[in-house]
Amino acid sequence: MPTRALRERVRWDRIGRVSLLVVLCVVAGLYVQQALAYLAVRNQAAHQRAIVHQLTRDNAWLRAQQRSLNDPATILRDARVLGMVRPGEHPYEVTGLPNH
Repeated sequence: MPTRALRERVRWDRIGRVSLLVVLCVVAGLYVQQALAYLAVRNQAAHQRAIVHQLTRDNAWLRAQQRSLNDPATILRDARVLGMVRPGEHPYEVTGLPNH
């Protein structure tokens, strides 16, 4: 009789509910883990896209700078700033002017 009393005390419906809840928590945990991994990858991709966008803008600016440096007018202006003169020209230096 003691085994029969023990069997009557075991609440199989409660054990079924608890085991179902444990399985549900494990499955939910797996989904949360995958969702966090997805969000991390998405964030990293957005960061990489921002870097590519910045590098594209820098590349465009450098190409424009390269075209400008190959322009004869820019070369002449930069040479004058450095104090260079063309062949046949005579450089003059004005001294004694008050500083502004």
